[in-house]
Amino acid sequence: MLRSVVATRYVTPLREGGSLPGLVEADDDGMYVVKFVGAGQGRRVLVAEILCAGLAAALGLDVPELVLVDVDPVIGRGEPDEEVQDLLLRSVGTNLGMDFLPGALSFDPAVDPVDPGWAARVLWFDAFCLNVDRSWRNPNALWWGGRPWLIDHGAALYFHHDWARSAASVARPLRHAEDHLLLRAAADVTTVDAASAAALDPDVLEAVVGAVGDKWLADEPGFGDVGEVRAAYREWLAGRLAGPRPWVDELAAVQRAAR
Repeated sequence: MLRSVVATRYVTPLREGGSLPGLVEADDDGMYVVKFVGAGQGRRVLVAEILCAGLAAALGLDVPELVLVDVDPVIGRGEPDEEVQDLLLRSVGTNLGMDFLPGALSFDPAVDPVDPGWAARVLWFDAFCLNVDRSWRNPNALWWGGRPWLIDHGAALYFHHDWARSAASVARPLRHAEDHLLLRAAADVTTVDAASAAALDPDVLEAVVGAVGDKWLADEPGFGDVGEVRAAYREWLAGRLAGPRPWVDELAAVQRAAR
């Protein structure tokens, strides 16, 4: 399970995208980029962040630590910005924070050192998670501490916005793969396929899905209880891993066409 902290001060909004994340100070003296449960994109975005962070870690990819951030209504009432105040008051209780990396710069593979094997693992990971949001326009990667870090996976695993049709996405190729930030920098994605799939064994999937709190899985339409929701996530992830994996071959074809 994720570590829990209590928000003590709302520092500033980060007006990027539609979710209006904010920089928040917590009772452990840490600073966190917080995505709020009351944002328009809803709790499934937070679930995707937790699942993808766990999967990335299992693949040896760096993601800033995620924590659960408790927000008291007092913090919202003291915020002068009306839009932010409304968001904070809608988000009283548990929210999701990402460790703030001070001084981090946007990762640019044209400038920063890129290991082709690492890039191939990121490419494989994004295709596996159906993450359509790591492109030249929106890198969602930072350079900090002499290495790259992956951030912002809320747009991944989009099948859970339409559970009734989720089975149809199990073998789906990565949309807009030709725009991926690391497409040309990566080694052939097929060279990392077997090892990456093996790293995500059933125990890993169990732990990753188990890291999501019941509160964000409860009352999911079409399911009887939280256990059924967890089982559906595990089933989709396991199905995505099952061989043969046509989405890997299709991604490799996009790579070849780009070179």
